[in-house]
Amino acid sequence: MTAIEVKALRVAYGDHVVLRGVDLLVGDGAVTAVLGPSGCGKTSLLRVVAGLLRPVSGRIALGGQVVVDDGTWVRPEHRRIGVVPQEGALFPHLDVAGNVGFGLPGGRREKAARVEELLALVGMAGTGALRPQELSGGMQQRVAVARALSRRPDVVLLDEPFSALDAGLREEVRADVLAAIRADGAAAMLVTHDQDEALSSADRVAVMRDGVIVQEGTPAEVYAQPADLGVARFVGECVELPLIAGPDGSPRTALGPAAVPAGSTGVVVHDPASDRAGSIGVAVHDPASDRAGSIGVAVLRPEELVLSEPGSEADGAPVRIVSVRYHGHDCLLDVALPDGTAVPVRTLGSTPWRPGDAAVLTARVPARLLT
Repeated sequence: MTAIEVKALRVAYGDHVVLRGVDLLVGDGAVTAVLGPSGCGKTSLLRVVAGLLRPVSGRIALGGQVVVDDGTWVRPEHRRIGVVPQEGALFPHLDVAGNVGFGLPGGRREKAARVEELLALVGMAGTGALRPQELSGGMQQRVAVARALSRRPDVVLLDEPFSALDAGLREEVRADVLAAIRADGAAAMLVTHDQDEALSSADRVAVMRDGVIVQEGTPAEVYAQPADLGVARFVGECVELPLIAGPDGSPRTALGPAAVPAGSTGVVVHDPASDRAGSIGVAVHDPASDRAGSIGVAVLRPEELVLSEPGSEADGAPVRIVSVRYHGHDCLLDVALPDGTAVPVRTLGSTPWRPGDAAVLTARVPARLLT
């Protein structure tokens, strides 16, 4: 069963088009993160699914029931959806129990039992008599989730609900909230601009840019196999290496061979003087999309690079350490290739390398060609 099915969705504010034919599937009981920069259209997508905004065209089905198409419009209160806004938006004149139970059907005893069940589910048992102003930001978000789950929705929509929390608290609250949603049997669509949040929390990630979804897949697929250079740059740090022609004319980087994308019928190495004097570009011919002549870029991730002592057996490129940034769990080093190209390298824990050190840089895997 598919909890949310969005097909060819278009949304505009006057003459300004914000969604340009969005397709998206959210599986039953799954968490899908819609990831993108501010202004890409992800909150507009959430508002249309919630019924708070009418699209220009397109189709939305929830649990197999069509709620939006050319002749259908199901009101928000009939969509079996819970919404968790960015700031929680609790009613200040009601206590915690009143917020969670607001609008619940049934008798007093039945409602009280459901409220206690939900508060326990989000780790807030025994707080029903407290007022919102007595709660921390993380506690308020937990209450907002309990309220969203109160009527047993099929889908919960979360609009960057953890962005205002401190970094340490954010991870804890996010894990507990999503665990509560899964435990209640609901599917979730999480709108976020935080790459770490999307990759670590969701079952699927949909990357949005300029009103369209440019890639959708598991977190591992989106990170390791980005659809294009824009996705590679947005989802984590990206190492971009100049391309050179190998002895047989095949594309290489200073660190070794470059992997040709699946489905490409050939690679042509040439010198795009108009783009970058003296550089070598790679054109991947794909007849299906008629992209012959497009320029490719070789991409790696910082953790796919290895530094070795000069004179070791490592067959790589000589580099010099420019800077070292220690983050506790890892270090991010900036190194310079002989041609001046700056390359980030990530190592676990601390590192013996210091600015000014000479080293040899190698790659664990071939660089990937992206266009």
